[in-house]
Amino acid sequence: MAEPRTPRLDTPRSTKRQLVKRPAINADAFGVFAEQFARFMGTATFLIYMTGFVIIWVSWNLLAPEDARWDNYPFIFLTLILSLQASYAAPLILLAQNRQEQRDKVINEQDRQANARAHADMEFLSREVASLRMSVGEVATRDFLRSELRSLLSDLDERAQEERDRDESDDEGGPSHGGALDRPAPPPT
Repeated sequence: MAEPRTPRLDTPRSTKRQLVKRPAINADAFGVFAEQFARFMGTATFLIYMTGFVIIWVSWNLLAPEDARWDNYPFIFLTLILSLQASYAAPLILLAQNRQEQRDKVINEQDRQANARAHADMEFLSREVASLRMSVGEVATRDFLRSELRSLLSDLDERAQEERDRDESDDEGGPSHGGALDRPAPPPT
């Protein structure tokens, strides 16, 4: 059996030549034109121009001498021109809307990514704040240190008072064992 022919990279591809070459259209340039046209058609200026054109057309064809008129009363030629203009305007407006929709999709995706990054940053910062709160909870505050120093000072004052009381009781006639300096200090409480 013969193997199916697969294109090889070392052989040129056969090209079919077209009888009539298609015109190359720059899609972006045409899209920009469509957007500008659609944007202009949505302005008051366009409406004023179209209204002026129709008024001039109708008034000329009603008031001008009979042999100078080109479109009599039913104004069929005017209707044809306006319908031709509408038939070209509708696709151009749709093309402009499609391009705007594509831009909106890109902008929405960028916004979604920015929101995801902001959400991740907020989660990170909230974890950092929580760890700082936990660390601050373990740090001694000024009031805590003051209370500890006061209690140590009161303990030292009590010991000093006890030592004075013992020294006085030893001086009153009790046996002397070398004074308070020879005795070991009581363990701290």
